Amino acid sequence: MKVHFIAIGGSAMHNLAIALSRKGVEVSGSDDEIFEPSRSRLNKEGILPHTIGWDETKIYGDLDAVILGMHAREDNPELLKAKELGIPVFSYPEYLYEQSKDKKRLVIGGSHGKTTITSMVLHAAKVLNVNVDYMVGAQLEGYDCMVRLSSEAKFMILEGDEYLSSPIDKRPKFHLYYPDIALISGIAWDHINVFKTFEDYKDQFEIFADLVSDTLIYNEEDEAVKSVGERVARRINAIPYRTPAYRATSSGTVIEWDGNSYELQIFGKHNLQNLIGAMHLASFLGIETSAFFEAMKTFTGAGKRLQKVAESDSFVMYKDFAHSPSKLKATTSAVKEQYPERKVVACMELHTFSSLNKDFLPLYEGAMEKADVAIVYFNPKVVEHKKLPALEIAEVQKIFGANVKVETETEKIRSWLMNENWNNSVLLMMSSGNFDGIDFDQLGEQLIK
Repeated sequence: MKVHFIAIGGSAMHNLAIALSRKGVEVSGSDDEIFEPSRSRLNKEGILPHTIGWDETKIYGDLDAVILGMHAREDNPELLKAKELGIPVFSYPEYLYEQSKDKKRLVIGGSHGKTTITSMVLHAAKVLNVNVDYMVGAQLEGYDCMVRLSSEAKFMILEGDEYLSSPIDKRPKFHLYYPDIALISGIAWDHINVFKTFEDYKDQFEIFADLVSDTLIYNEEDEAVKSVGERVARRINAIPYRTPAYRATSSGTVIEWDGNSYELQIFGKHNLQNLIGAMHLASFLGIETSAFFEAMKTFTGAGKRLQKVAESDSFVMYKDFAHSPSKLKATTSAVKEQYPERKVVACMELHTFSSLNKDFLPLYEGAMEKADVAIVYFNPKVVEHKKLPALEIAEVQKIFGANVKVETETEKIRSWLMNENWNNSVLLMMSSGNFDGIDFDQLGEQLIK
């Protein structure tokens, strides 16, 4: 097999390229920019392009497939050459389906929680030696590649993203996996650049649910999800789940299930809600409930999802991928619940297209109300780059609430953090970016000193 990747340097694309290469496929690729860590990982596997840029001579008749990444454009010369030669062109999710169509596919969808749930199922499978293939959208500790494709595994676990598949395929990725078993964790409007209304966004999950052939597991504490789950229950098996009984401890959480207590390292209502969804999914891998919870005792969280950065006797710092209103509220609330006697300082960056959009911004009202001190950062140059109307500090402040400080300069954020008294405190840094240059690990070390 010979497969060529157009835009091989993408965070998802390079993982698929590595997985195929390890499976024995002859992989080639190109891109007009390749950053770290993609560059080093591709180089280590011997599949880093020798030159940067598009080169239609890389497209020839003997190729079995071309995989097109979102970074490429519709007029990409390599794409045009592939079409001219009649070479099959796949999006990233389409090719994952091609590689897994003879396996039982478990797909995790949702506006929030899907990476954590996927990580939990993978953790249990790893601890209990259950052979699975997988694709997860975040870099997880203990994995050097976030896609695994094999001939032996009978199961494929897929994190189901609702964003578009490729420049020439505007369907959401998770519509292309055709799940046997699926889970929906939550529906909260996102990707406003693609889905102009909440109704349009929710419709994508309705379509996803209709593609499930066997069982849908759904979070009944989310009203939008509940309506989807109850509708499809007339056609297929549907399993609702909710947050278990729990109590916070100094080291995490103790949950009660079937008359047994399990001490876990994770905390927060949404994490525990995710845990029960993952438990139901794991049962389809043949993992019994008690074995699942025993395995989860060593689970410390998914990459960049409430990930502990630094800790001393009187201070702890976390980083989190939270950026949408629902994620922001859930994460801030979880930290305050876990540390009720400490001052919680929450910093978040408006970084995505949706979060910087004036039509979407009002959804952030009250999202950080559980924090004792809240700081919101945005870069006016990023707003301009995304061709959005300019944001004013005062309007952002008004939406988030009186307890929120708004900044537009990274150095002011850094200076404030370095001069704060962190005794008996928790710092929570939330962003899908890095506040334009703040190294979280380095910051944690400096604050402890």
